[in-house]
Amino acid sequence: MELIEIEKMKMVDIRTVKACDLVNIEHVDINTELPKEERWLDFAQKVKNPFCYICNGIIIKTSFSDTEESLESRLVQLCIAMDGN
Repeated sequence: MELIEIEKMKMVDIRTVKACDLVNIEHVDINTELPKEERWLDFAQKVKNPFCYICNGIIIKTSFSDTEESLESRLVQLCIAMDGN
């Protein structure tokens, strides 16, 4: 994938994207025998847009922040905050 293609994928607006143009990741088979990097490339090719897809009937838009903090760490923080309310 070229950088221009990746940037276009990131810019998809879930409010206007057509669901029929997206891949349902429930139907994507991941080859777990591949090394991590190749597995990511295989997934990206199959899902067509790793930033916008369908999961469980819902359009999902994924984005990433430029931070050192992991998703796992942020989810733990969220759970702790929710438990305190």
